[in-house]
Amino acid sequence: MSTAAAAPRPAGQDHLWSVDEHLEDILATVRPLEPIELQLLDAQGCVLVDDVTVPVSLPPFDNSSMDGYAVRVADVAGASEEFPAVLEVVGDVAAGQADLLHVGPGQAARIMTGAPLPPGAETVVPVEWTDGGLGEGPVTGMRARSLAPDGARGQVHIHRPAEARAHVRAKGSDVKAGDRALEAGTVLGPPQIALLAAIGRGTVRVRPRPRVVVMSTGSELVQPDEALGHGQIYDSNSFALTAAARDAGAIAYRVGAVADDAETLRSTVEDQLVRADLMVTTGGVSVGAYDVVKEALSHVGDEDEAGSGIDFRKLAMQPGKPQGFGSIGPDHTPLLALPGNPVSSYVSFELFVRPAIRTLMGLEDVHRPRMTATLAADKALSSPKGRRQFLRATYADGEVRPVGGAGSHLIAALAHADALIVVPEDVESVEPGTEVEVVLLG
Repeated sequence: MSTAAAAPRPAGQDHLWSVDEHLEDILATVRPLEPIELQLLDAQGCVLVDDVTVPVSLPPFDNSSMDGYAVRVADVAGASEEFPAVLEVVGDVAAGQADLLHVGPGQAARIMTGAPLPPGAETVVPVEWTDGGLGEGPVTGMRARSLAPDGARGQVHIHRPAEARAHVRAKGSDVKAGDRALEAGTVLGPPQIALLAAIGRGTVRVRPRPRVVVMSTGSELVQPDEALGHGQIYDSNSFALTAAARDAGAIAYRVGAVADDAETLRSTVEDQLVRADLMVTTGGVSVGAYDVVKEALSHVGDEDEAGSGIDFRKLAMQPGKPQGFGSIGPDHTPLLALPGNPVSSYVSFELFVRPAIRTLMGLEDVHRPRMTATLAADKALSSPKGRRQFLRATYADGEVRPVGGAGSHLIAALAHADALIVVPEDVESVEPGTEVEVVLLG
């Protein structure tokens, strides 16, 4: 399934890309996935392609919202505990019952919640307003039919009047036949799937959730629960980004850390293409001698696949200066190569990968919410000239407060952040009390 329209635009090696240029290039290349027809539960989390029209009204008939008795209004007018209305019970009306009783003058039908209002009846009296046919004063509920089948016959004493159509759910009171139930572009969650099922739709046409393969690189990386050797660290990036991809709406697959060997990395990437609509790597994109992502992928596809290839760039941002983007394989699968420092990779994911995932899903609004807030800080924030800086922060009640330092390795502070403070390229210092732009992560 092809998802990329074209290769990214090339630029000179020394060109310093802006954040907006890089994101624009990604979103101009990535295309929404082709629609498919899915069973309802398989469509959870997917984006609806077409408007859905209601074929039959919901509810499809007048029905009772209470357990009680279906009666005529005139027969219970003026009823009280001292002078109850005494009516003949002609039978039961249960939910799903096809053959309905007729309620005539002086009669009542015992009715269950959800059961159709029988012909002749005008209102429903809750069972708590009656003696339940026992002749012993108000009751709190009906006896089970299996234990007291005679409850559907005899007399019932009703202690309160009821207005016309009281406790009756009118036909079409939820949605009417011909109404638009859901609009194209709706993400299908449990309530939307419930509505589709309620109007009789067993399948629906959606854009599928994109399959995202996340791969970290580095010979120093060890899987959690394994013993650390000298110079080793636990691989957190692949877990963080896989979780972030799922949070964005994707079906995400985590690949264990790949060692610093270009041929191994190239082979692993090629093996994973079969299940990827988007690939994400983290690490190995800087200028070090062991930055194998650049070595392995810089020229991949140049000879075999026209239009394929990964372009490695420097962005005017902090953290996250080194980035890579392009397409790979016969289907021109988009690949985003992120830096390896934990904060750099996560910020890069939020700015670039998340919008790409949301674009593949077919959503119109692909970005996190942005707003302005008042900076609450103990001192002025400094920012490098010519770089757009993204600082981890917490947001509450119109104020935003930085958490942790500016270091791109400080992952503990990231766990407490729910926002990013955006400091523009032309700003080198931000004083407390200043209005700043904020990206909300939660």
